[in-house]
Amino acid sequence: MNDTTEPSLAKVPELTLGFWLIKIAATTLGETGGDAVTMSMNLGYLVGTAIFAVVFLVAVAAQVRARGFHPFLYWTTIIATTTVGTTLADFADRSLGIGYAGGSTLLLALLLGSLFLWHRTLGSVSVNTVSSPQAEAFYWLTIMFSQTLGTALGDWTADTAGLGYRGAAVVFGVLLALVVLAYYRTRVSRTLLFWAAFILTRPLGAVVGDFLDKPLNAGGLALSRYAASAVLLVFILGGIAVLRPKAARAWH
Repeated sequence: MNDTTEPSLAKVPELTLGFWLIKIAATTLGETGGDAVTMSMNLGYLVGTAIFAVVFLVAVAAQVRARGFHPFLYWTTIIATTTVGTTLADFADRSLGIGYAGGSTLLLALLLGSLFLWHRTLGSVSVNTVSSPQAEAFYWLTIMFSQTLGTALGDWTADTAGLGYRGAAVVFGVLLALVVLAYYRTRVSRTLLFWAAFILTRPLGAVVGDFLDKPLNAGGLALSRYAASAVLLVFILGGIAVLRPKAARAWH
């Protein structure tokens, strides 16, 4: 006889304040870590993308094979999406020459396409349904596209739009605040608000990361990419250890 008293759990964490703080730190680490490999190590965008793509695929495979939610594995996979998103966006925008606007448009189309196929196939794009291998595959593909889009969008806002890193950080910070306000004051779909917030944290992290490690004459603080990445990683690991995130309840 099956025990039905235990709640079904998703393989993603509960959406708490701690989740969003760690997410922003992870997206910032993706920027500084990606730039450390492609720029500081002089490996270039193509090689950097290849390296992080392998890390991403291995992490996703481990996450899908896991029998339950494991915080350190989950956040390792998130960090893998942010680093490969950084190098992939930079490769598309700079090496392929399609520019920030072109890259952002292409990646937005891929992101929306992923969400459409996910909803068409499984009937929902809510994170509370991420408890099967198929749902996880869509979840991580969508996240990878959102992280890549965020990098291109952050660079476009800071550079092409001329707002600079601090100005762009303010813009995305305000947009996130509006999402939070909509969550508490409106009946807008919680799933829509989640993905809006999830996407917006990436360009915020991208511009904050650039602000930390770009040269002074480019509007940055000229901090070491290695040191900044190390501090962010310690913060993330400390946050996971202290907060001990739990799995979200799943529904089907």
